[in-house]
Amino acid sequence: MREIAFIGLGANLDDPVAQIERALAAIAALPHTGLLRRSGLYGSRPMGPADQPDYVNAVAQVDTRLPPEDLLTALLAIERRQGRERSRAQRNGPRTLDLDLLLHGDAVRADPALTLPHPGAHERDFVLLPLAEIAPDLIIPGRGAVRDLLAGCVGHGVRRLTPAALAG
Repeated sequence: MREIAFIGLGANLDDPVAQIERALAAIAALPHTGLLRRSGLYGSRPMGPADQPDYVNAVAQVDTRLPPEDLLTALLAIERRQGRERSRAQRNGPRTLDLDLLLHGDAVRADPALTLPHPGAHERDFVLLPLAEIAPDLIIPGRGAVRDLLAGCVGHGVRRLTPAALAG
């Protein structure tokens, strides 16, 4: 069965803009999956330690026949190919790429390996702003409408990156 899924992308090491663009191309090339829409790029201050570079964030909307766990496995493989090393010590630390499965259809689940919707998506403006750009009427199951969630969100200094900002 085909489902609409949303993926959050973030990077702050090794040319973050290029990391995001390569990840989007890799997502578009996944089997049984098509990239429907992608947001623009957004800059944000880090959630974790402040002594790291700002992040570049985006959100992708895909149409997929992959079950959620298979899509997550594919996303983790993309992260690894782009130099991501996951460890508890690095939690919220700098990274070449972070891919989060935000939503997969209307799935609601809390397994050790996968929680849907993503547990922090509804309170992070660096997720909600790009999500609102491509799916403003989206409802996050159990949380509410993206635009309502965004109105009540604490800011992380998120700003839309313009072509001039990306060039310089």
